Amino acid sequence: MLRSKLLSAVFGASLSLALISSGTAFAAGSHGGGHDMKIGKPGDPAKVSRTIEITMYDNYYEPESLDIKEGETVRFVVRNAGEFVHEFNIATAAMHEAHRPEMMMMMEHGVLEPDRINHKAAKAMQASMGHGMHKEANSVLLEPGKSGEIVWTFPKHADLEFACNVPGHYETGMHGPVKLSH
Repeated sequence: MLRSKLLSAVFGASLSLALISSGTAFAAGSHGGGHDMKIGKPGDPAKVSRTIEITMYDNYYEPESLDIKEGETVRFVVRNAGEFVHEFNIATAAMHEAHRPEMMMMMEHGVLEPDRINHKAAKAMQASMGHGMHKEANSVLLEPGKSGEIVWTFPKHADLEFACNVPGHYETGMHGPVKLSH
């Protein structure tokens, strides 16, 4: 009970920070759908050149930045070692900003709880609004203790970052650069 109250308090504080610092970001449209060629495309598992393990903690990732070759196909094995729900999403900074209102809507409809994803609420949101859980190839949303995987082919000449767009998490530092090289 105490842990649940503490998680709710921390989540609420993160949300308040997100609302204060976001300004007009919540008026933005939905994210780019994960298949925008300027950020890359879903990768062919047979063409993976390497696997990178990503660990999500509460407010940061390990590693904190990624060095990727242009055109490289990478398998990301993502593990949530934090106490909150977290996302690993590959996109541009503008796409992350546009995606955050969608994540806020999921929270407002009870889909995202501090430490779990409410799949019943996601189905209800899907039925009433046509949107309940995003399933994009460039993103994985994980509860504490869970793991997921993304296979992604990176583009040439892109300004990318990885981030958690759960309300308040990006604003508290949960993002990092993707450095593309020749």
